[in-house]
Amino acid sequence: MEAFADRARRELLATGENARKRTVETLGDLTAQEAQIARLARDGLSNPEIGAQLFISPRTVQYHLHKVFSKLDLTSRNQLETALKAEHDGLGRALDS
Repeated sequence: MEAFADRARRELLATGENARKRTVETLGDLTAQEAQIARLARDGLSNPEIGAQLFISPRTVQYHLHKVFSKLDLTSRNQLETALKAEHDGLGRALDS
């Protein structure tokens, strides 16, 4: 597990990205991966289509969407448009790109 964490740290550093610090205040925030998957689902892509585009399995897409739905208190993909706009407006960051 430590070797995987070290590799991920090196890859993030190489891309210029930083891992988000998890705190009690950020537990309900969407991660970058969750936000990206939510946008693709909002745009009408299926789990297999999202997975193919992001090089992840449809099951991983399903996992992330489950977390998105929990964090944003959603019950269907039809609610993603409104929820992502509200998330963007409430946090002041570009989730709706």
